[in-house]
Amino acid sequence: MLITLGLLLSCQLVGEVAVRASGTPIPGPVAGLALLVAILLIWPDLATRIRPTVSVVLANLSLMFVPAGVGVISNLDALAEDWLALLVVVVGSTFLAMLAAVGTFIGAARLLEGRRVP
Repeated sequence: MLITLGLLLSCQLVGEVAVRASGTPIPGPVAGLALLVAILLIWPDLATRIRPTVSVVLANLSLMFVPAGVGVISNLDALAEDWLALLVVVVGSTFLAMLAAVGTFIGAARLLEGRRVP
């Protein structure tokens, strides 16, 4: 279990260091996840060795959201002051994300229409 957790955290650390050193605009944990995927593609049997520990981590993933909830509760005064602006931003960004998803779907469907075989 410790070796698996060490591997996961090491990949995250290497991703974070690589992103900060290169200045790329992606989160460090995402780069670390890409590194982990590359490692698993190189050594496929490693996936079976880390599966038990990863299953436990995924089963308890909801615990990872506790710090975010504590952060929200500790900043309730800021939320109380700016609730309207936050609501507009959340609703607006959700709407824009949905429009982007629909546009992508329509664009992909149009591209694939010409490739259909009757």
